[in-house]
Amino acid sequence: MIFKVDNGCFSYTEGREILKNISFEITDGNVLSVLGPNGAGKTTLLKCMIGLLKWNRGASLLDGKNISDIPVRKLWQKIAYVPQAKNSVFAYTTEEMVLLGRSAHIGTISQPSKQDYEKAEMAMMEVGIAHLRGKECSRISGGELQMVLIARALTAEPSILVLDEPESNLDFKNQLIILEKLKELSMNKGIAVVFNTHYPSHALKISDKSLIMKKDGLCLFGETKKVINCINMRDSFSVNVHIEELEICDVKHYLVVPLSIV
Repeated sequence: MIFKVDNGCFSYTEGREILKNISFEITDGNVLSVLGPNGAGKTTLLKCMIGLLKWNRGASLLDGKNISDIPVRKLWQKIAYVPQAKNSVFAYTTEEMVLLGRSAHIGTISQPSKQDYEKAEMAMMEVGIAHLRGKECSRISGGELQMVLIARALTAEPSILVLDEPESNLDFKNQLIILEKLKELSMNKGIAVVFNTHYPSHALKISDKSLIMKKDGLCLFGETKKVINCINMRDSFSVNVHIEELEICDVKHYLVVPLSIV
């Protein structure tokens, strides 16, 4: 599987492009992180790439085919999207919310099968939220809801998993659970993962490729350890940083320290 964005351009109002000639590619088993300052259009990019918003120019291609030419049900059998968690106003229980991830695999007038329920249960166990079973989504914390939405996406068994700030509202432990789960899904199940983040150290921890967006609508794309450097971070975020590589128990970790505003 090859997913590609080719010269994507987008604007909400005529004459003011938020995204300009965005191009990148991701394949099976790769993790791509998207970084950029507030207002650079990271969430807009994710929505454009999967068809929730329509490119003004350019295209998103799945194995060489424009996703706008792929039937909606078939497309959403390939792609799962996890939005930013916000307080739920729906009276779904957590397991009902997770089961919604099977929607693209269930016929319009069909009922979920035993297998669908089993896949939902497995996804809840994978992200460590089995203890939330039976609780209403409107009565759990934002961090817990974030985990429920990720479990819902996993239930869809996608080829491409797209997440909008998956670590938001999470404590240290749950951030690690999510990061490790995303890397595991890419390595062991061959799922392509795209996520945007405010944490460059998280991108350095699990990403193969990174895309840094700028407020002028342009971007930088390439191998994570080449793209996330002091110069690019300064130019994109207007902040001087220091990047330290640490080796602890034979595992490399990266510390990105903001030093001063440019």
